[in-house]
Amino acid sequence: MTRNDRHELPILITGCSSGIGRCVAEGLRNLGYPVYPTARKRQDVEVLRANGFEAMQLDLTNSASIQGAVEAMLKRTGGRIYALFNNGGFGQPGAVEDLTRGALREQFEVNFLGTHELTCQVIPAMRRQGFGRIIQNSSVLGFIALKYRGAYNASKYALEGLTDTLRLELKDTGIHVSLIEPGSIESRFRENAYAAFKRNIDAEKSVHRAIYESLEARLRTSGAVVPFTLPADAVLKKVLHALESPHPRARYYVTFPTYVFALLKRILPSGMLDTVLIRTSSLENR
Repeated sequence: MTRNDRHELPILITGCSSGIGRCVAEGLRNLGYPVYPTARKRQDVEVLRANGFEAMQLDLTNSASIQGAVEAMLKRTGGRIYALFNNGGFGQPGAVEDLTRGALREQFEVNFLGTHELTCQVIPAMRRQGFGRIIQNSSVLGFIALKYRGAYNASKYALEGLTDTLRLELKDTGIHVSLIEPGSIESRFRENAYAAFKRNIDAEKSVHRAIYESLEARLRTSGAVVPFTLPADAVLKKVLHALESPHPRARYYVTFPTYVFALLKRILPSGMLDTVLIRTSSLENR
């Protein structure tokens, strides 16, 4: 693929207000791709536009917003879309027994249901042109579980199952489907997770109250660095391979812990793996 080829390959990206989405949007634009970044909040869209992007507002919890963004992009591109990078999402912390139906619904509306609806909106255009790339930003927590991450775990496990099925169903259509599975990446993820925790978890009435004190302290400490955290451009490198390789991978691991946990899940019996995961969670929230 040449730089000139890239100018003919429009890409839609969700969750571009900061972090991975913003980094990938900027990186791909610098390489010559026509990038259409989206964000949920109007003020974030205005910031993107001020930085030269053809940005659009897209709220993954709102079907009309999803449809409107897709229609607006396709109108600008003459009905073409090369790739969709589903990056938008957040993490809802809290013990499983403290998660209300509403909290789980909120998590799934963004991380799973909205992502699914958006994906289905772009597939017809990709089918008409005979090619395309769908890249789902999942997580190491899409295939291993950690304590107090149940809502996020469940949404990413669901996304991975749906994506694996979609990949099989789109085989031989020219549309390739890939998962990105990062560990800790520099972003506002912790800040957003803390807001979700305060919104949906009644810590004072929980039997996990003592753990929540440590969890909240960690989420509030924006400058704290989790070991093996990588900058967002580590994800950009994987996205670029998924976009440009003639044979993109089904899965792309990002960060050292993702590789380690993928290996441990293959070789350890469940009991031993549980011991490792419990220890990992304890180290996080000590």
